[in-house]
Amino acid sequence: MAWKLTERTLDLARPLGAGIVNVTVDSMFEGARSGTPEQAVADGLALAEAGFEMLDVGAVAAKAGPPVSPEDEAAALVPAIEGLVAELRRFHPLGPYRGEKGGNDGPPPVSADTFSPEVARRALAAGAEVVNDISGGCEEMFELVAESGCGYVLMHIEGPPRVDRPFREYDDVVDHLRAWFEGRVEMARALGVSEEQIAIDPGLDFDLSPEQDLEILRRLGELRALGLPLYVSLSRKDFIGAALAGSWEERLPAGEREWGTVAAVTLAVRGGADVLRIHDRSSLQAMRVAAEICRPVGSTA
Repeated sequence: MAWKLTERTLDLARPLGAGIVNVTVDSMFEGARSGTPEQAVADGLALAEAGFEMLDVGAVAAKAGPPVSPEDEAAALVPAIEGLVAELRRFHPLGPYRGEKGGNDGPPPVSADTFSPEVARRALAAGAEVVNDISGGCEEMFELVAESGCGYVLMHIEGPPRVDRPFREYDDVVDHLRAWFEGRVEMARALGVSEEQIAIDPGLDFDLSPEQDLEILRRLGELRALGLPLYVSLSRKDFIGAALAGSWEERLPAGEREWGTVAAVTLAVRGGADVLRIHDRSSLQAMRVAAEICRPVGSTA
């Protein structure tokens, strides 16, 4: 499996860890709130030095809230990406996993976590190689991805981001996601996006109940069968807090979900996840050990 980005193609023979950098003060996990572009650069470099193979930088919290203007979002996101890319290219921090086994030389690529085409365009100009879009895509975004040749994360969602909605019922949630992705990928291809640019994210916690999230994780292999890189963002999610507490209403807060995340990451790797978007070094270690255990006998990938 491989994933084409703006300037390179990532080898996904082994799963990669995408470290989360939030240029925010209100993201759901207070341990990942950089606050300023300058702090985001420092925090991103620390993740790269810890061995994360990609950095995902966002400036708008995914949780429900009032709209954030493209101008305000770009004012936080673009300088963070520009500074981080410059520093990564300057120091080339390669951990032993990347250098010896990852097959991906050079500094970790940076992705822009935004659903605004206007902001995404500016982020790509600042050096981002991927757009991580939690909106499910739109014509303008697909045209930008086609034009730029960047990598693109297509996430399942059933309405606009940052808006609370009741959970939806599905006869079979995994069958629904498969059909939804097939339709969105077809639309993207019609607008010039290559399938090699697209990774798919099931959107855990977005319009999905904890029970549906768990079912998706049990059956990740059915989504990977679509033939596209599988990008799984599950770190410290609400469904983990619910599973740990035994109910949605009493779910543990994000700060108490580290080890539940470790378990989910481990099983996601076994299910075929190619990129794990995660906060913690504990999850990065779990990803790597799980990848070694799941590696086919005799494989040298």
